Amino acid sequence: MQIRIPDRVVLFDYGEVISRSPSEADRAAILAVADVPAGPFWAAYAAHRNDLDGGFLSSDEYWTRIAAECGTQWDSARRQALWNADMRAWISAEPDVVATIEALTAGGTRLAVLSNAAEEYGGLLRHSPISRWFEQVFVSGELRMLKPDPTIYLHVCRELGIAPAALVFVDNRAENVLGAESIGATGHVFTGPDGLVEFLTALTERNPG
Repeated sequence: MQIRIPDRVVLFDYGEVISRSPSEADRAAILAVADVPAGPFWAAYAAHRNDLDGGFLSSDEYWTRIAAECGTQWDSARRQALWNADMRAWISAEPDVVATIEALTAGGTRLAVLSNAAEEYGGLLRHSPISRWFEQVFVSGELRMLKPDPTIYLHVCRELGIAPAALVFVDNRAENVLGAESIGATGHVFTGPDGLVEFLTALTERNPG
């Protein structure tokens, strides 16, 4: 199978697009390490995530803040264990999406990744088996920019040497897609592998060359 989209770059989000959503077992494993009530833990986890993903907090500072909001303290070993469990929860790739990316590669379509993630994800994404298919991997924690701010998409376009109109962006969050569309990119809100293939196939029909 080949999917050829000439004169465009397809830019993929990683979390919950290429990767599967953290499972209930993943979440339970993280919470078991934290050993605090679920409500305040997940509230603090979400509240400080943008600061982590934006590169404004280190991972150690992130887990320290969560502990404080849960009314406890975690030693270095516990913070490391939480980091390990959280990383594992976000890196399981969805096979059908990987197959679609492989089909794009086979068709000669240019590809890249843009993820809102802590800076340490950059190494994982650049050295995973599928990384050879991507021209570049952009990680918000390294860039100190976050989706959906239009500046991050403009930065990606400059680095890839393309005009915004040549960018095709796939993300599971509508606000991130709207951010890309605000600079003139074509966007797709990911809801599953079948819808992704339908969207990409429609682009090949519009670009028969």
